[in-house]
Amino acid sequence: MLRSVLSRVTEDYLLLALLLLLPILLWLQPAAPSGLVALVDWHTVAALAGLMLLSKALEASGYLARFASVLLGWCHTERRLAQLLLLFAALLSAIVTNDVALFILLPIALSIGRLSGMAVGRLVIFLALAVNAGSSLTPIGNPQNLLLWQASGYSFWQFTLMMAPLALSLLLMILLLSCIAFAATRLTIKVPHNNNSDNRRLFGWSLAGYPLFILAMEYQLAPYAAVGLLATYFILKRSVVKAIDWLLLLVFILMFINLGLLAQMPLLQPLAIQIMAIPDGSYVGGALLSQLISNVPAAIFLQNFTTDWRALSFGVSVGGFGLAIGSLANLIALRLSQQQGLWREFHCWSLPMFVLSLLLGWLLL
Repeated sequence: MLRSVLSRVTEDYLLLALLLLLPILLWLQPAAPSGLVALVDWHTVAALAGLMLLSKALEASGYLARFASVLLGWCHTERRLAQLLLLFAALLSAIVTNDVALFILLPIALSIGRLSGMAVGRLVIFLALAVNAGSSLTPIGNPQNLLLWQASGYSFWQFTLMMAPLALSLLLMILLLSCIAFAATRLTIKVPHNNNSDNRRLFGWSLAGYPLFILAMEYQLAPYAAVGLLATYFILKRSVVKAIDWLLLLVFILMFINLGLLAQMPLLQPLAIQIMAIPDGSYVGGALLSQLISNVPAAIFLQNFTTDWRALSFGVSVGGFGLAIGSLANLIALRLSQQQGLWREFHCWSLPMFVLSLLLGWLLL
């Protein structure tokens, strides 16, 4: 068990980078252990753990594979299937946040790969791009929008109308790229068979758990709900608990600590002031800083230096593309897909998307 964990750590370059960066940051910005614990958003970590358990249970039930087979029956080509899923992902992410949309759709995408033989890695990449685009539309689509919406004082619909040109343009760009990325070849379907009562029960109460857990997240009860889910699955379906990628939680905890220490460094404040002084500094600063510390911390940090909420909101939305660290949704998609070589291919699509969307956002502003 220990050997397999160590093997996975050595293959996870992001986790290794975070582990190596931590002592350097602690040397530059000393902090007590209690201070490091306080840097972690434990509600987010608990929410991530709960959603991982629910999505893995739904996948283990086999009923998502049956839904995938129905979807394959409607869409006979790779391109049509991909575009349908991308549109659904974008719409869903605007309503239930980009992370939740991924936890719902990733198991379906993986099932599609198993049933059709389709190379699912590229589909996972485009799903990550689509939820980043779709979630930028509304104040509740992602954490950075929620933060900037509250700081701006705009109404829900004012913020949505402000973001609509960018979000719709980004989605259109992703759909056009999908015409290049996915072929018009026909898909073959292997129909799954899983009608036993155990699978039905697992699917039923896992599906019912989704809205209840999201409600718990809304009322800041995610840690308690996650512990309850963990105990339930450990007793009733232990294989679900064993199948979870627990190292992903460690990645998020280390990211909170490292980024928190980085944001506290005095040298970043003069840098932010200099960035804001350049033309369209709020927009460019939001996009570029997201490439270094992710778009949520970038929004938290830069909101103190600007009142141009439209430019900053555009910037951190565009910043979700580019490097994988630009958006936590990217990391979730890449980790949970467990596809070999996906990080390199992700950047082959995401980096050009960042350049194009950066230009697009600047033209819209």
